[in-house]
Amino acid sequence: MNRTASAFALASVAVLALSGCASGTNDADGTGEGGADAGGDGIRVVASTNVYGDIAAQIGGDHVEVSSIIASLAQDPHEYEASASDQLTVKNAQLIIENGGGYDAFIETLRDASGSDADVVTAVEYSDDFPGSEAHDHDEDDADAETDETAEPHDDDTDEDEDEAEDTDAEHDETEHADEDGHEGHDHIEGFNEHVWYDPHTIQHVAEAIAEELIELDAANRADYEENLAAFQAELTGLEDSLAEIKAAHDGDKIFVTEPVPLYLAEAAGLVNVTPEAFSEAVEEGQDVPPATLLESLDLIEAGDIKVLFANAQTGGAETTQVIDAAEAAGTAVQEVTELVPDGDTYISWMQDNIAVLAGNLDR
Repeated sequence: MNRTASAFALASVAVLALSGCASGTNDADGTGEGGADAGGDGIRVVASTNVYGDIAAQIGGDHVEVSSIIASLAQDPHEYEASASDQLTVKNAQLIIENGGGYDAFIETLRDASGSDADVVTAVEYSDDFPGSEAHDHDEDDADAETDETAEPHDDDTDEDEDEAEDTDAEHDETEHADEDGHEGHDHIEGFNEHVWYDPHTIQHVAEAIAEELIELDAANRADYEENLAAFQAELTGLEDSLAEIKAAHDGDKIFVTEPVPLYLAEAAGLVNVTPEAFSEAVEEGQDVPPATLLESLDLIEAGDIKVLFANAQTGGAETTQVIDAAEAAGTAVQEVTELVPDGDTYISWMQDNIAVLAGNLDR
């Protein structure tokens, strides 16, 4: 699938968005689409995808009205074209949650076009792999929380300074790709995997940041946000424990990925990605896989040493079909993953299912 940048064509709808009416659904489970009700009682939270919409809903509970711009598996954040309704939704937001790292660039464009002054949580900035970030240690965080349960929310000025430094580093490393037809691919930071929602460790800190922002906006319900955060983080810890169990049994097992979407999850399980980088990068950018790289990939799969092949269920192409066919012929498990929370799932149940399927595939 060709992935084109979505940050364009908003100028033509700017007047319509700001002067017209936008209709849509606001639902607390974070899966709705459309504009937020500026007159509602809850904190108006806008998430780029239903991944972060669900996380915000779990932490905010009844005190938030969550709108997820992208909530359907048929939509691709890399090539999403924002609408006038989306612009009004962002304009009315009090808190915006984005992935960042070039994944959902349309959010930044919507913020600029609408003049939004909402607080923003950018998930990639909480990844240990993000350029300029400092490693996070959960045990130290938990110990700090136990010794200072009444600690005040973070210093916004300090965080803004750190974010500016990280943004400067990212700008130096950011590259833009173009496919053979001349279409621009999505911007991303060279060497950085932006699919951070597949890393429960990163999401621990994203959840903390969301809770802090909600407390800043609604201090009266601080106790509820803290209680919800603790419950959500306990479930995230359960995910990490399950991955540690897989690692204990399968550390070093080899995997192949058509795209880097699930790599954080696989790495936490101790698995080794042997995919030629040129293969997964070409597929992600919507380009043809070089013939030599495709041959190398097929040889790796046909050798029978790969335990699981991960395929992105939301994208596809001739080369991905070839490697999937080769994996099935070799008796290798093929596991489909998605970039959005499927209907009927929460973030936690979705990740639990991914991990359970992975464990079963490795035990085959």
